[in-house]
Amino acid sequence: MRILIAEDDSILADGLVRSLRQSGYAVDHVKSGTEADAALSMQTFDLLILDLGLPRMSGLEVLRRLRARNSALPVLILTAVDGVDERVKGLDLGADDYMSKPFHLNELEARVRALTRRGSGGGPTVVRHGSLAYDQVGRVASVGDQLLELSARELGVLEVLLQRIGRLVSKEQLVDHLCEWGEEVSNNAIEVYVHRLRKKIEPSGVRIITVRGLGYCLEKPAANGSGVGAGSGATASAASIGAAVAPAAAVANAPVPPPALADAAVNVRPK
Repeated sequence: MRILIAEDDSILADGLVRSLRQSGYAVDHVKSGTEADAALSMQTFDLLILDLGLPRMSGLEVLRRLRARNSALPVLILTAVDGVDERVKGLDLGADDYMSKPFHLNELEARVRALTRRGSGGGPTVVRHGSLAYDQVGRVASVGDQLLELSARELGVLEVLLQRIGRLVSKEQLVDHLCEWGEEVSNNAIEVYVHRLRKKIEPSGVRIITVRGLGYCLEKPAANGSGVGAGSGATASAASIGAAVAPAAAVANAPVPPPALADAAVNVRPK
């Protein structure tokens, strides 16, 4: 999951970036309103942390343009202690929450979790697929009563696959979802993350199918234990998976929906 921080105070921004990355988020940072507006126009994020006092374009204008594009992206605005008027304007323009500077990082992460719960609309926060369960708010995966220890990247791969059960996810989609700007991640690295995740979820009976030349598909085995992907590390052609992934090329190119925001509650390795 990706967070965009729009903050011109380098010291504050560096602290936010380090803290959120250690919690398992992919974090991008811009220093001006124009950069924030451009990034929001071209990229998909799961949360915007927006300082209202940005140079070259105010945070309020960034927010106004974002909502004018009918974006429902959760926005947490940052304001100076005496910025009551701007805070009110920001909330009126569609911000979801605000924090006054200075603030504690653990409070900011709690606000992120609250935005996640609010964004779920009261629906279930736990996704179940066979005996595999994933808590979208707590970012905890388990098989039965056994918690899985997943790295940040493995957890990100699982999130995307669970959101598209039975449909193809391309390596390019995984790179876009997991990686920050300027970060070089090869297709071989994606294969390593998928391989490690596959080994950890095997006890659940849920299989990650490799569709040659296209990507991956999360599939629960049939009740009789047969079906595409039987066995560890299964590989299939797009045609053998059937209607769930057809037409394969069109599905592989479809955008990945953004996952719910959450704090990391598993042992993750910082990027």
